[in-house]
Amino acid sequence: MGKRRIVSFVALGVTAALFAAACGDSDEPGEQASVDEDVLAGVQAGLGDSSTTTGAAAERPGTIEEWRELWAAERAAVVQRIEENGWGLQADGQTILGPEGFTVDLSTCPANWSATEGLTDTAITYGLPIALSGASAETGNIGRGLGAILEAFAEDGAFTDSLGATRSVNFLLKDDMYDPARAIPLVDELLDSEHAFAITTSGSPQTLKTYDKLNDRCVPHLFNPTGHAAWGDPVNHPWTTGMFLPYSTETILWGSFIEERLDEFEDGTITVAALVLDNDAGEFWDSNFQAYIEQSDLLRDRVEYVTERVGQQDPTINVPMTNLAAADPDFFFNMVNGSLCAQSVTEAAENGMREQTPYLFEVSVCGKIQNAVSEEVVGDASDGWWVMGGGTIDFNSPSFDGEPWVEWARAELEERGLDWQSSVSFSTGVTMAWNMAQLLQIAGELEGGLTRANLITAARATEMTNPNYLPGIRWSMDGNADPYWIEGSDVSQWSAEEQMWLQQGDVIELSGETPLCAWDAASSVCR
Repeated sequence: MGKRRIVSFVALGVTAALFAAACGDSDEPGEQASVDEDVLAGVQAGLGDSSTTTGAAAERPGTIEEWRELWAAERAAVVQRIEENGWGLQADGQTILGPEGFTVDLSTCPANWSATEGLTDTAITYGLPIALSGASAETGNIGRGLGAILEAFAEDGAFTDSLGATRSVNFLLKDDMYDPARAIPLVDELLDSEHAFAITTSGSPQTLKTYDKLNDRCVPHLFNPTGHAAWGDPVNHPWTTGMFLPYSTETILWGSFIEERLDEFEDGTITVAALVLDNDAGEFWDSNFQAYIEQSDLLRDRVEYVTERVGQQDPTINVPMTNLAAADPDFFFNMVNGSLCAQSVTEAAENGMREQTPYLFEVSVCGKIQNAVSEEVVGDASDGWWVMGGGTIDFNSPSFDGEPWVEWARAELEERGLDWQSSVSFSTGVTMAWNMAQLLQIAGELEGGLTRANLITAARATEMTNPNYLPGIRWSMDGNADPYWIEGSDVSQWSAEEQMWLQQGDVIELSGETPLCAWDAASSVCR
């Protein structure tokens, strides 16, 4: 796709989770969405701070024992809150209740549904289809890290429930090659052959293709590593949650970042370029970003938005990146994932964009979640690149050497033959494992011990101090009021010399501000 100026929000059919009209009940033709004012205000306030830090461990417990004591106290508080409010499975055996009107009607589940399917007295069967081969194979280390750290928790006796059952995790890793067509039968296999207690899917396209079925089957579908806003739908998809900063919030951060720097450019057109992944995730980033630009009084008449689209399995992105460099952009945003993250950094260095473009951005899932900027992958080509980092710690950074949780997790990975330094994706698996381990423990402490009903109740009512995020980033959900685990972010810039992300200013925390999203697949909008 060549250069184009955004001419009309309506003509482009752009909508997004953070735009109130699109997320409301109205779908009148010609009605424009509006940027959520609370989210925008929070973003703009946070971007006003220009101080630089390493994001190194601060305001964190000093030993792993102190961490464990903190988590135990926080889990106990969650259990107490659930019990005091009478949430969870109700006396009728057909209803689950949670905070802020959260309700699950179990009478709609299959006739043979069981709250304990996938459990034995000694094991929890949990499955994850993810790319283990193909162009996105590096992301398979997410699954390997997840399995390793869950095993470590189990060895420490974490999964002993209120009925006295002590379990390990029977973790099933399946290769979907980042292909929805492969993910669908793998999910079917986990449901019908493996009888998984819970399932996670990886990637927006795969998750969109399978989350209806998983909710129809009433199977916990938690911590899917994607930031699509569709996972913020506790009413219609109560069993599904995401894990990352919502992509729609990320695009507001991008737009506000540009607005903050308009004075650096002479009056006239500012060229904003984007490499867009040709799938559901790429489309969501792109459409949300377009909508922000169109509705911004500061950007609407100044920005020329140029995009090129690429496929996940494309062997090279030389031509689209060359085309974008020819547009001489002032800002570049990389709306891709997997191996394309690093490829775009390398191409930008080779085609001159690195020198001529003042601001180059990795998308959040490329920056700290996938291995796209380190010296062993791209040399010094990534120096100076920016990211809205989603609040995650820089697990591989020397600045976290000696931090108790990080050191414990690194050691557990090494003990199982995994080289955490070889792939940032291991750290995402570590985060997922910590997340799931906390919910399994909370659910296990509720009346009846570990069950699917108790697990989803725990998910919708939990707030804890997550060691995988920076101080100030809140990790929580609150029933129907707040269905997103993370709504905060850092703004960081990569230093090739120090091989770490340098945080620019304070974190921006927006918990509870992102609207719910009942995703309409037919029109690709939130309702």
